[in-house]
Amino acid sequence: MKKSTDADLGRWLSTCTTGWAAMSKSAMKISLDLLSNPLCEQDQDLLNMVTALDTAMKRLDAFNQEKVNQIQKTVIEPLKKFGSVFPSLNMAVKRREQALQDYRRLQAKVEKYEEKEKTGPVLAKLHQAREELRPVREDFEAKNRQLLEEMPRFYGSRLDYFQPSFESLIRAQVVYYSEMHKIFGDLTQQLDQPGHSDEQRERENEAKLSELRALSIVADD
Repeated sequence: MKKSTDADLGRWLSTCTTGWAAMSKSAMKISLDLLSNPLCEQDQDLLNMVTALDTAMKRLDAFNQEKVNQIQKTVIEPLKKFGSVFPSLNMAVKRREQALQDYRRLQAKVEKYEEKEKTGPVLAKLHQAREELRPVREDFEAKNRQLLEEMPRFYGSRLDYFQPSFESLIRAQVVYYSEMHKIFGDLTQQLDQPGHSDEQRERENEAKLSELRALSIVADD
């Protein structure tokens, strides 16, 4: 049975969608906390930067929710529906196993009488045992034949069933990360200072941090 593998995949996807939503909400909270910081009221440039960040986070959160809903509808729900057939399938296997046990028990009974001396009473019991065995054997053979015919088709159909879901998942990932690239690309253009390299920004930040460290109120005792 592949039930555990399919169920594990469903749980993994559910965990991923929960994680994406949580990260998006965390980013939203950061931008809101920054907007409520008194520094933004004192510095218009900082306010503009934080507002741009907040707008980007809202776009990201909305798109992330759309992605989560799409994955829920096209991947997770089909996985759950597929898993719902397993109880019936397992029951068919159990019925076949029970039929096999009944068949073996009666077959052993027939063989026991066949090994005994062929007296009148023994022959009568042998005939009765064979009559009891016949419908049980037919029942087992029918159940066994059904599983042999249908189980390969069941497993073979999984690929056809899941392929559209996996294609949808891949497309959702491509669109999601493309949109993320666009959102943060737009944000970078709004916040970027022309002519400033990453090294220059790092030096400027270090210089400002050194100025803060030089203040008496933060000096080491």
